[in-house]
Amino acid sequence: MPSKTAFITGASSGIGQAVAHQFAAAGLNLIISARRKSRIDELARLLEEQHDVKVLTLELDVREEPAVASAIAALPKKWQGVDVLVNNAGLSRGLVTIDKGLISDWDEMIDTNVKGLLYVSRAVTPLMINNGGGHVINVGSIAGHEVYPNGAVYCASKHAVDAITKGMRIDLCQHGIKVSTVDPGLVNTEFSSVRFHGDQQRADSTYNGMTPLCADDVATTILWMAQAPAHVNIAEVLLLPTDQAAATVVKRDNN
Repeated sequence: MPSKTAFITGASSGIGQAVAHQFAAAGLNLIISARRKSRIDELARLLEEQHDVKVLTLELDVREEPAVASAIAALPKKWQGVDVLVNNAGLSRGLVTIDKGLISDWDEMIDTNVKGLLYVSRAVTPLMINNGGGHVINVGSIAGHEVYPNGAVYCASKHAVDAITKGMRIDLCQHGIKVSTVDPGLVNTEFSSVRFHGDQQRADSTYNGMTPLCADDVATTILWMAQAPAHVNIAEVLLLPTDQAAATVVKRDNN
């Protein structure tokens, strides 16, 4: 995919960072954004050293609509040809019953997973329309297919991503824009550490006795979707580790 440009949100770690590495290796120029500017600046330096690509970094909190709109509106003209948007920024906070949930956790999940995805998409898709096409790939979750105990609001946010993806696909079809979603199960990234507010022991226990996906597994799938022929849209992929059959059905070695 030479000379194309991809915009990746949440690129400072995990799936977003892995996507940046794989897209750069495939020859895409990159716009990478995250709240942690020092991380994406270092990532950009590394990618430009390793691959013959250009990388633009944006310090961006997708929850801040005015900042999102102004940053994308201010993209230099040579960076406005966004071919692929990967809406990866997202998180989970807490794993408790609804009567014990923290309002601040709920706000952070909805503001990031739902509103942030909408803000970025609203700013980038007009560029794609002006350019005659493009591809939006949203990172969803198995939680967008099933609701599990103690995860009502996170699951609701990812169900929203599923509905938004389907609606975007309908709205943007007339413009030749593909819209896809990849929905992973258990992936060993910073996800669980963030969910449990930095309790690393509890985070690690999420993956005890089983082999989860890694960020590269998801990135490989996203690259495959992005590299499909122009007339092919891989609309939805549910990606699970072999040890996981459903949101709460996981084979674990208890020895």
